Amino acid sequence: MIEIERKYLVTSLEFLNEYSIKNEIAQGYLNSNPERTVRIRIKGNKGFITIKGIGSESGVSRFEWEKEIEIEEAKSLLKLCERGVIEKTRYEVKSGKHIIEIDVFHGENDGLILAEIELENENEAILKPNWLGTEVTNDERYYNAYLSQNPFKNW
Repeated sequence: MIEIERKYLVTSLEFLNEYSIKNEIAQGYLNSNPERTVRIRIKGNKGFITIKGIGSESGVSRFEWEKEIEIEEAKSLLKLCERGVIEKTRYEVKSGKHIIEIDVFHGENDGLILAEIELENENEAILKPNWLGTEVTNDERYYNAYLSQNPFKNW
């Protein structure tokens, strides 16, 4: 139940020629406290509840528990979330042995494109496509919970 991932800015739309899966996502936070975020997500036609703990010093690892819930439950819970529901399109691109998830944000975070790569350990090597830019793993401004309260358009 430990999530290990790195996060990067995306420098071009070249990934659109490489993706294999695309999903629309809406997510909100019942609790956006960094020590224990509670997220509700609708991804395609599925609902999820996720609890995340505080990140490691490097920002690469943290506790994560996720459970699929009924889509109608997710829709109801999303209405109870704190202000600032995140809207994004997620693309998945295979790169070596990893899947890179690219989030193209909409609404108040329009213009922001981030990529995440889940790893087996913090020091694992990754094959970086040329459109993968600066690493922002430990920059809290790029955490979804932060973006829900401090949208990219206001930076």
